[in-house]
Amino acid sequence: MPQVVLLFSGKRKSGKDFLTDHLQNMLRDKCEIIKISKPIKSHWAKEKNLNLDELLSDGKYKEQYRLDMIQWSEEMRFKDYGCFCRSACENAVDRPVWIVSDIRRKTDIQWFKENYGDAIRKIRITADDDTRKARGYNFQLGVDDVASECDLDDYNDWDLVINNSKNGQSLEEQISAILTLIKHV
Repeated sequence: MPQVVLLFSGKRKSGKDFLTDHLQNMLRDKCEIIKISKPIKSHWAKEKNLNLDELLSDGKYKEQYRLDMIQWSEEMRFKDYGCFCRSACENAVDRPVWIVSDIRRKTDIQWFKENYGDAIRKIRITADDDTRKARGYNFQLGVDDVASECDLDDYNDWDLVINNSKNGQSLEEQISAILTLIKHV
């Protein structure tokens, strides 16, 4: 059982994976990265005979299938809001820190609260539109205006908000703020 579960949320191209990868490199064997999207993409890869590694990457290949994956995952969540959170955690390595790099919905936070209680720390990564566009973001109808991108827009109970815009906090400041949340581990 992890001592701390870091829940990261942010819009597409806000820099979640970049930041969580750096954090993992610093914490090494003290942490495990968990991706809620992995069970979704694994199912989709098997069902459609697609390349799972490409779906898990941050490239154009994934974008071709994003809308269909979102629609299917919404149907699954309607039946069981915790299905993907549970599946992602089932095979996670027991480490002191879990980094959940892709919290997207209030129900994701609810599931982790119900299962890990006071161990969770909620972190929102923000970046302005110009920065996100420079990283390859392009608004896509049916993707950027649905729950998978917008459900947490009005959520305000973050333990930490990081400005990852071009002129925002430096990587060192971001990592330092996160490490403060887990200093007892």
